[in-house]
Amino acid sequence: MQIDIDPKRIGLRYPVGAGLIGDTARVLQALLPRLDYGKDRSFLEQAQAGMKEWNELMHERGTRQEKPMKPQVVAHELNKLVSDDAIVATDSGTITTWIARHLVMRGHMLFSCSGNLATMACGLPYAIAAAVAYPGRQVIAFVGDGGLTMLLGELATCVKYDLDVKVIVIKNNSLGQIKWEQMVFLGNPEYVCDLQPIDFAAVARGFGMEGFSVEDPARCGEVLRRALATPGPALVEAVVDPHEPPMPPKVTVKQAAHFAESLARGTPARGKIALTVASDTVREII
Repeated sequence: MQIDIDPKRIGLRYPVGAGLIGDTARVLQALLPRLDYGKDRSFLEQAQAGMKEWNELMHERGTRQEKPMKPQVVAHELNKLVSDDAIVATDSGTITTWIARHLVMRGHMLFSCSGNLATMACGLPYAIAAAVAYPGRQVIAFVGDGGLTMLLGELATCVKYDLDVKVIVIKNNSLGQIKWEQMVFLGNPEYVCDLQPIDFAAVARGFGMEGFSVEDPARCGEVLRRALATPGPALVEAVVDPHEPPMPPKVTVKQAAHFAESLARGTPARGKIALTVASDTVREII
C-alpha cells in the first residue's frame, strides 16, 4: 500500500497493491475506522525486537571513544542537542547514512535531503532556504567535506544575511560514497577519491562567521554545544576516521567478496581499512 499526495508517484519505486491519493495524516484517519484489530501481534513484536536491537547497535557505534573519531559520534552527539523543532538538511552520500541513523525525529522537526543518488552540495543551500523561510527555528546543515567544498561560497550568503545556520562538516578528506561504492559494489580499488584537505574552521572565520574544530570524541558534544549556542552562522569541522565504512544492516556475500577483491587488487590504505572493518565487526559480535 502506498499513500502519496501525487498520483504520478504511485508505484514509482516499488510495486503497489493499493494506491491511495491524499495527505498521509488525513488518509490514515479515514482508514483507521475501517481496520480490524489483529490479534496476532507476532509480526509487530518481531519488528519491535529488531528495532530495539538496532537502536542498541546505533548507541554502541555513536559512543565509541577511540581516535580517529568515528563520524557516528558526531551525529550521535548532535542528536542530543538539537531542538524539537529543528530543521536539519544534509547531502547525499555517506553523510546521509550517519545523520539518518543517529538523528531521532521528534516534535516538529523537519528533515531535508535530496531524493536523488549522489546529489552533492544540496545540504547548505537547503539550510539557507530553511533559515529564510523559518526565522527563529534552529537550522543545521549536516554535510560532508566533498559536498561543502562545491558550494563553499554560500557561507558568504549566511554571513551577509546573518542567517542562523549551523554547519556541521564531517571531514574525512575523501569522497566517501564513491570510495565505498567502488570497493563494495564493483570490487575495484579506491580510485581518485582523495580530497585536497581544507581547514574549514579557518575558512569559516575568513568569511566572518565563527569556526570550530574537533577531533577528540570526548570533546565532541562540548564543541557542538558551544557552536549551537553561538548567535548567527557558525561552522564546526569534525575530523573523522576516513576508513570507517557505512556498513549496511546486512552484508551480502557478493558485497563481502567485492570488498575483499578491492583490497587484494591494491586499494590504498588497505591495511588500515581492513583493520577498521575487522575491529568494528569484532566489537559488535562481542
